[in-house]
Amino acid sequence: MTILIATRNAHKVQEIRQILGGNIEFLTLRDFPDAPEVSEDADTFEGNARKKAGELAAWLATEPIAKQRDVFVMADDSGLEVDALNGAPGVHSARFAASDKTKGNSPDAENNAKLLRLLKDIPLEKRTARFRCVIAFVPVRDVNKAQIFDGACAGRIQLEPHGGQGFGYDPLFVPSGFTKTFAELGESEKNKISHRAKALAQFAKMPL
Repeated sequence: MTILIATRNAHKVQEIRQILGGNIEFLTLRDFPDAPEVSEDADTFEGNARKKAGELAAWLATEPIAKQRDVFVMADDSGLEVDALNGAPGVHSARFAASDKTKGNSPDAENNAKLLRLLKDIPLEKRTARFRCVIAFVPVRDVNKAQIFDGACAGRIQLEPHGGQGFGYDPLFVPSGFTKTFAELGESEKNKISHRAKALAQFAKMPL
């Protein structure tokens, strides 16, 4: 089986490979420089995942690789939902600070700074949040047949960042039952409990 992971994010690819392993051949958008850019403009994680997987699968169906092997597209949308902010940043997690300056994704440091600024008057016990991930899995031979997998990891947003590992909001997020942030736990520990790990665990149960 060959799966195109619909991302150029090296951190995300590494996490998926570590969690799934096995005899799967993984490709990424770095292997297809001519792949179309999909506008993630849906208002839900599932909507963005479905759109990205479907459009890339339809494009890949016209490429030589689709005639040579059985290919699937795996696309996900994920982000942070903070209860005190009514679920924000949500689908805007990667570009949370962009509206302050320019369009497009924002540097992690700017996203974290904006989050802390918005939560500056919120006490620690009310900083409940969760990371959520929705994965869409689409066979190139039947682009209308999407399977959806959803995972969430609950926790709290800390008063200041801790840890030098991970990416995104990891330095601010302490998962429930832990005292360290995702950025302090390390990849191997994080991959056991993360939102993406839980969604991928559902995927792994699917007969392939």
